[in-house]
Amino acid sequence: MKTYDHFIDGEYVQPLGGQWLDSMDPYKGQPWAQIARGDARDVDRAVQAASRAMSSGPWASMTATQRGKLMLKLADLVAANAERLAEIEVRDNGKLLAEMRGQLNYHPEWWRYFGGLADKIEGAVMPIDKPDMMAFTRHEPVGVVGALTAWNSPLLFIAWKCAPAIAAGCTVVVKPSEFASVSTLEFAALTREAGFPNGVFNVVTGLGAEAGSALVDHPDVAKITFTGSDATGARIYAQAAKTMKRVALELGGKSPNIVFDDCDLDKAAAGAISGIFAATGQTCIAGSRLLVQNSIKDVFTQKVAALGASARKGDPMRADTNIGPVTTPAQFQKIIDYMAIAEGEGARCILGGGPAQPSAELTGGQFVEPTIYTDVTPQMRIAREEVFGPVLSIIGFEDEAEAIAIGNDTIYGLAAGVWTRDIGRAMRMSKALKAGTVWVNTYRAISYMMPFGGMKHSGIGRESGIEAVRQYLETKSVWMSYSEDAPANPFIMR
Repeated sequence: MKTYDHFIDGEYVQPLGGQWLDSMDPYKGQPWAQIARGDARDVDRAVQAASRAMSSGPWASMTATQRGKLMLKLADLVAANAERLAEIEVRDNGKLLAEMRGQLNYHPEWWRYFGGLADKIEGAVMPIDKPDMMAFTRHEPVGVVGALTAWNSPLLFIAWKCAPAIAAGCTVVVKPSEFASVSTLEFAALTREAGFPNGVFNVVTGLGAEAGSALVDHPDVAKITFTGSDATGARIYAQAAKTMKRVALELGGKSPNIVFDDCDLDKAAAGAISGIFAATGQTCIAGSRLLVQNSIKDVFTQKVAALGASARKGDPMRADTNIGPVTTPAQFQKIIDYMAIAEGEGARCILGGGPAQPSAELTGGQFVEPTIYTDVTPQMRIAREEVFGPVLSIIGFEDEAEAIAIGNDTIYGLAAGVWTRDIGRAMRMSKALKAGTVWVNTYRAISYMMPFGGMKHSGIGRESGIEAVRQYLETKSVWMSYSEDAPANPFIMR
């Protein structure tokens, strides 16, 4: 097994505590690498390096154009290493190689987009209402950013968080999930190869309660950006408030995928499957609530069930695999527990409903059957709580009003899908649904150009698009008097 150290101040360095953690291959159920188990001392080293880079040295004196050019170099290096990085992510989190290859081939676009945006960040001159005054604004980097990423798409989250932060002129300390850290550590070497000055991009690995908590607490970190569960996000939000940090949170979801009777049923069925069984359901945007108009509910349910039954479980490296393993043992057990909860509440299982039977192809023991429940009511826990697995709840509705009421009846608001040929209905639904992203006649589409984030318990702030870079900037107002008159009364506000 290869052993990976932290990446701090442009170098790989051993953990001060002298401990490492096993990184498990979810498919084989065996450790395949080791990562450093960092603590507060390692975090402090990384934050100090990031702070130095912000205040002195090459990064502090670079123009925005120069920063952008480094980001473009990094984009090219990621593109050249996309296949290797994708294979590493599959070893770490068990997702399909086809999915991770697609993500890594697309990943460079974030660095190109924000690299090009770096020198387009402009202030404004105000037509101020006070005579003999000039007033303008300038945008400055918020400071050192602590980025806590999740295990389901580590390098995609690096692109979402770090590309806009670095374009803004910030430096970053990344604490990846302990379940999937290796690709981030391999990516770190590419930032050095691209010519990023020491301290701009740092990685400290370890447990959330140790390294992650220390990063949130560190007084020299100006902003925390986190992807994960809403429960953890709420704790980070409260913890960060103690040191007045800016916070961006991309959290969980219980997204409604709403199918009307006038839609293309075949496309909608494929969209329903994509929404819940892609990535083994381990995605915050999973369309885990399938709302189907009652007039087509029986026919559509049969169509979705038949398509779901055709999904092939197996080695995520194989091109013909559709369902890979669950990433962690704890998540595997959580999914199984929710299946028992669903049946206890009276939901009817028409597909799957338990762990997959062991076979030579399913070696690691962390496979669950793609599962569909009908006779689900909106009050059931299976329809309200995030399972984060390939478990679909089908709920009927009569009309638009009921679809909106059920769709919005959740603490979450990350995403939603609408399937209809009626453009008026599509516009009404996209306005009425309380979700940060609404897809119409598609699902799971993302772009570096489009803001992404949630409402309600699904988070705070937006990633990707021009809005993202603004969230790593502080606005400074500058007043300049050019009056030659006698000094004004100092006891009166100008």
